[in-house]
Amino acid sequence: MATETDAARDRVIAARAELAGELQTLEASARAAVDIPARIKRSPAKAAAVAGGIGFLALKGPKRLFGVAKRAVRGPSKPLPDSMLPDEVEKTLRSLGSDGDRIRGVLERDFASYAKASAKKRKGIDRGALMALATPFLARGAKAAADALLTPDGDGFAKRLTEVRARAEQEIAKARTAAPSVSKPPADDEGSSAGA
Repeated sequence: MATETDAARDRVIAARAELAGELQTLEASARAAVDIPARIKRSPAKAAAVAGGIGFLALKGPKRLFGVAKRAVRGPSKPLPDSMLPDEVEKTLRSLGSDGDRIRGVLERDFASYAKASAKKRKGIDRGALMALATPFLARGAKAAADALLTPDGDGFAKRLTEVRARAEQEIAKARTAAPSVSKPPADDEGSSAGA
């Protein structure tokens, strides 16, 4: 019975030691991953590239590049005409007399809302095509940026792991000195209790 208890206690102690080691490794990895200033000092070019990529996306760089490419292929946009209404509509509006200004405003507003709606539909198609083309590249770039930011490098991880282990050993030593020493009670001999 005692050997089973001792074996179970040894397994628990071994599991605790393994858990403590895993926790130290996890803490060191997390600290090395979020130590951004140290990573920038070690590789400033990589940090500048990641910051530039984030800035490029934040300032709508892909959309602007698509617009430049579109203008290069199709050529510059043609200017708008002086009058947006056909001549027949202009003649009809003039023939209406005093209500012509009101009717002109209504027609222009309706036409403007129609033009906006059809422009949104055309933009939706352009955006869909752009997103279909750009999504794989953006996903790859986002993954590379996340890997660059969150993957601890070997030197930083090793340094953090030694710091964490040293701190853990100091805490253990401090706890041992602060804990009262437990002395074993004297064992009662059967002979001494029987003789009394």
